[in-house]
Order: sequence, then structure tokens, then C-alpha cells
Amino acid sequence: LARIWPVPGGPRPWEKQALLAPTAAVTVVQVAGKKDRPALPPLEERDLEEQFVKGHGPGGQATNKTSNCVVLRHVPSGIVVKCHQTRSVDQNRKLARKILQEKLDIFYNGENSLVYKEKQEAERKKQERKKRAKETLEKKKLLKELWEASRNV
Repeated sequence: LARIWPVPGGPRPWEKQALLAPTAAVTVVQVAGKKDRPALPPLEERDLEEQFVKGHGPGGQATNKTSNCVVLRHVPSGIVVKCHQTRSVDQNRKLARKILQEKLDIFYNGENSLVYKEKQEAERKKQERKKRAKETLEKKKLLKELWEASRNV
């Protein structure tokens, strides 16, 4: 069962046009209050194929008999997203679209994408925390050695 949800109308006056790839033009919506950070490119509903399949994982009959898992496919790029994070079909549809937006951002923009930059920043911060923890541990060991040496004298 495949459902295609077309949305009538074209770009709205508050949307800006941006060319991401030589063959794909996507509108970029400005996020209110965050002008220094570009928004994720919006999805065109006519480019999506949506299916509802039975869930998976723990939950027993509640997940195995209800079709609340959303499989979303972006036809132009061929990217497929499967979302079954909640029991609600509507929430899974919204989450699947958000995940697909992030994947498309990485697909079209690569290293310049918002999601990729955020992941790189998080990894950099993690490495800094590990480095600081290691330095602190070495200082504690040195202090302990000095204390033991002064105690033995």
C-alpha cells in the first residue's frame, strides 16, 4: 500500500529559493529567531511515497498487529526512512519527515550540511571532554605519588 500526499500550490512568499544540486531546486524556509543558522530544506509532498507497515520490536500485540510504522521514500534521491518510535501514526509521520529532511540535507550538501556540522561539533566537544578528563586523571595520579613520597620521608 503506497500513499502519495500531494500538496497544492507552489513556493510561498516567505520562502527563499536555493539551488542545492544542478538538477534539484529546493526552497529554504527562514527559521524565526535563528537567522545565522540555515534551515533544513523542506520536503515536497509530491516527491514522497508513504507506506504504513506493521511495527517491530518489543510491545507484543500492540506493535505486531497495528500498522503504525511509517516507511517514507523520497523518489528523486531514492532515500528510504523507516520510523516506529511511537505508537501514534501521526507522530511517526512527523518524525519520519524530520529524519528524511536531515538525510536529504546530508545527501545534497555533504560536508556543508547543517546536520553534518552539528555532528562534527558534538564529536569535537566529546574529544575535548575526554582530553580534559585524561589530564585531570594524570594530575591526580601525580599528586597521589607526591603525597605518598612526602609521607614516606
